[in-house]
Amino acid sequence: MPSTKALKNAQYIELGGYQYWPVLVPRGIRLYTYEQVPGFLRENPYITDGYRAYLTSRLCIKSLFILSNETVNIWSHLLGFLLFFLLGLYDMIAVLPVIGATREDYVIYSIGLFCYQVCMLCSVGYHLFCCHRSEKTSRRWMALDYAGISIGTLGCYVPGIFYAFYCNNYWRQVYLVMVLAMTLGLFFAQIHPHYLTKQWQKLRSVIFCSVAAYGLVPTLHWIWLSGGFGSAVVQVFAPRVLVMYLFAAAAFVFYLSKVPERYFPGQLNYVGSSHQVWHILVVLMFYWWHQSALFITSFRHTNPCPDYPQHA
Repeated sequence: MPSTKALKNAQYIELGGYQYWPVLVPRGIRLYTYEQVPGFLRENPYITDGYRAYLTSRLCIKSLFILSNETVNIWSHLLGFLLFFLLGLYDMIAVLPVIGATREDYVIYSIGLFCYQVCMLCSVGYHLFCCHRSEKTSRRWMALDYAGISIGTLGCYVPGIFYAFYCNNYWRQVYLVMVLAMTLGLFFAQIHPHYLTKQWQKLRSVIFCSVAAYGLVPTLHWIWLSGGFGSAVVQVFAPRVLVMYLFAAAAFVFYLSKVPERYFPGQLNYVGSSHQVWHILVVLMFYWWHQSALFITSFRHTNPCPDYPQHA
């Protein structure tokens, strides 16, 4: 770890082969190479430079405005939070009243958008404070980030299940209880002392992929209850479900494979890395699902339930 005197005198970001980076930054902040940072920050060996490290909470906040390998990660989800916050205001004022939304509609939309915003903020918090000089503090923010992913997933399930089983109150309640139980299970899993370690990294990925893939169960059940692929509601809504899963699958592929930086080590330290692509795809997925929920809500209000065959 560099000396305190050296940190206080550092007013420019030192960047690998570049002696000075043309961005004036607060005293006490500089960037490090992959080999120079503590072990808990070494998550991706293909990102070789641009790391913030050894910072206090105050300096972590100040580093929000400098160029590092976390800048895109931070701002993509900070802007994502603002997007869903503004969408919420717009929907409540201009969209939901026009389609004749009920009180239940307002509640479901509030839950979905709130979950998206929490997910965005938890991600921002982790990527901003992961460089804290205390590994314990960094791990706590990582746990909060994973909790945010669980909450964001819940925000996808709630409106999807509510409107898919709009005409079948029994199955709607069953699936909502099940996804709530899964979310609570993820929270309890994070209590395990080994959950956030590198040894359990693959297991964490399997758990989150399984929770996301579980959505296929209520989807297929909904298709059957709605009368099969020939029914009107399935034909208009199933393609939107498919696109949402394509977004999710693409995001997971980038996240797990560390592509493209795997093939260009050291060349995508600041822009274009897999984690940044993952962030952008998550925002797009949430936005697509939000718009799809608006679409199916309008469809439900103009096509009442008796139009659809129901099965036990």
